Formats: sequence, structure tokens, C-alpha cells
Amino acid sequence: MTRVAAIDCGTNSIRLLIADIDPATGEVTDLDRRMTIVRLGQGVDRTGRLAPEALERTFAACREYAAAIKEYGAERLRFVATSASRDAENRDDFVRGVLDILGVEPEVITGDQEAEFSFTGATKELTGSDEYLVVDIGGGSTEFVVGSTHARAARSVDIGCVRLTERHVRGDPPSEAEVAAIRADVEAALDLAEQTVPLREARTLVGLAGSVTTVAAIALGLEAYDSAAIHRSRIPCERVAEVTARLLAATHDERAAIPVMHPGRVDVIVSGALVLLAVMERIGAREVVVSEHDILDGIALSLV
Repeated sequence: MTRVAAIDCGTNSIRLLIADIDPATGEVTDLDRRMTIVRLGQGVDRTGRLAPEALERTFAACREYAAAIKEYGAERLRFVATSASRDAENRDDFVRGVLDILGVEPEVITGDQEAEFSFTGATKELTGSDEYLVVDIGGGSTEFVVGSTHARAARSVDIGCVRLTERHVRGDPPSEAEVAAIRADVEAALDLAEQTVPLREARTLVGLAGSVTTVAAIALGLEAYDSAAIHRSRIPCERVAEVTARLLAATHDERAAIPVMHPGRVDVIVSGALVLLAVMERIGAREVVVSEHDILDGIALSLV
């Protein structure tokens, strides 16, 4: 067994997985899996720069993760940074800070690389030879990947839940015009994705990341967030539509009162739910298979 640590730093959250992996089989045994909302992408869509307070929140989480990695004695570490750090003019400040704390440089990967990692992590344990469409709804971007045992087409588009919220939402709850603006951006991005990814050819839709798992938790009626119950659950399109409508009508405080809602997702969950629903309606998906395994697992597997 090889003990590895993988860090995925996105626009909204930074996540850590410490795991033992069998190099022969690829079997992953989790030792520590955690997530911290740092909102690294705060204002990036508007300013093109990482905000000083966002960097400090991220570095604080890195210091916490460094302590955990040392405690578990991980042999290998890979730190992958995605949408927000791709877009920022001052990403060198981010790179230097991570290197000082963790001793490795963050790899600012492309959207296509992000999609490959997400596909590997999400589909490794799924059985059968179906074509999968893996949709990873992040804070700054959403990745679309189609494949069976391997990804054969991928595209990253800039319709993450943080980006869309910062771009369009001012009301509480959002106005009809604001919702229409989000939908227009999503539909345009889906048109773009369909130029290179055959979204409608896959038989199984697999949804990843916090927006999807939160919608699933609400749809399942959970009183507390339960990864085991959420992982590999199948949520019908009708339930996704019902949850989205509920979120659209709710105020900030009403969304915050939902038992499974992480405080860092209260402001952005509406946009994330709208992306998921738009994807399902575009491809005619009857349900989404929800996975708690995603890019983080793909990063960990790449280390062996």
C-alpha cells in the first residue's frame, strides 16, 4: 500500500484526501477526507485577481492540512488548483504561499486535465460498460466528460456556482430577471460544451461536487449530511426540479436553515442547482447518479 495525500483547491473550497492505495488494484482506503470553504475565487470574475483575504483563508486551510499530512505520514503529495487560480493575474502569490506551507507547488491544471481527474475518480467503482456523462459543477467552472472505461471527450466551461452568483445575483431571493440571466449563461455554455462533447450520447449521468451532493441531500430528506446515504444515490429529474424551485423561492436565512446546507454554500447553491437542472433538461436525463468520489480521488490515484 502507498500512502498518499491529494489536495484539490477550487474556486469555492479546498479539500484534502489522505488515503492508502494498492498500486496493483487501485483500491483506495480513505484515512482522512475533509473540506474547507475558503472562497478563493472571491471577485476573480470581476477583478481578475485573487483577493488578499481569500488568499489568507486558503493559506490557513493549507497550514491545517500540512499538519494532518505530517501526522499520517503520507509518502507522496499532489496539490492541484483549478478554475480561480487559472484565471488570476496574481496566481504567483498563491503558488509561493502554498510552496512555503506544504513544500510542493500547486499544479494549475487545465480544464481538460480537471475533467480527466474527475472522470477517473467518479467512475472507477461504477460497474458496467455504459457510456457515462460526468458533470462536475465547481465554483468557477463546470466540467463535462463522456466516456466508458476512459474519458473520450471533455470540455470545461465557465459556469461555476460562485462565478454565476457573483455575476448575476443581487436579490434575496433572486429575481426572475436574475434567474433568467443565469439560465441564459448556462444554456450558452452548454451549447459550447456540445461542440466537443456528445452530451446526449451517454446512458448514465453522474453528478459531482458540492452543489450536486447538497441538492441530493435535500431531495433525500436527510436531517444531517450523510455521505454514505448520498454516495451513489439516484435522484430523479422531477426531484431536482422540485428542490431547485424550493431554493429559488427561499431567502438566505431559509436556505441556511436547511439541515444539510453547509454555511459556505448558502449563497451559491441556487446557481449550482440551476446548472444541474439545465444539464438534465438539455440531455433528457431521467435521473442523476450522485458521487462523493470525484477529482480528489482522481488526483490520489494519479500518485500511484
